[in-house]
Amino acid sequence: MLNNKVEDAINAQINAEFWSAYLYLSMACNFEAQGKPGIANWFRIQFQEEQAHAQIFMNYINARGGRVMLHPIEAVPSEWETPLDAFTATLAHEEKVTALINNLYALAEAEKDYPTCDKLNWFIKEQVEEEDSARQLIDKFKLIGDNGMGLYMLDQELASRVYNAPAPLSEN
Repeated sequence: MLNNKVEDAINAQINAEFWSAYLYLSMACNFEAQGKPGIANWFRIQFQEEQAHAQIFMNYINARGGRVMLHPIEAVPSEWETPLDAFTATLAHEEKVTALINNLYALAEAEKDYPTCDKLNWFIKEQVEEEDSARQLIDKFKLIGDNGMGLYMLDQELASRVYNAPAPLSEN
């Protein structure tokens, strides 16, 4: 049985994951409207990943005999002038999510909920990847600057990104 404090915190994290998904969908729409389909694709894949993260948490609560409680999702921003602005916001957001996951881990550890700690280890590794990916793209956009051909080429590169369902989705 899942500890009530941990269950409430995971439900809050589910909301945060759906908010993240909504944020990345908004970014995708923004860049689609700007005629940057590759960048839009990158953010659409992020949207799918965040939905998957929420699903992993929901599956976990259900597997532990808890109850998923979905809450309203707050509004997200809808405009970013440049890809660099969006990826800078992405990194800041992923750093915030990392802090949320770390706090959730600390709570689970304090409550001696070791199965939850074990589940969160995957998310901790995932957050390292998320932050690194955003940093790398920020570096690329800074390198490109206002070079239209560079932006075009990076947009083409980002168009090739595909969604891969995370391994924890197949565990439940």
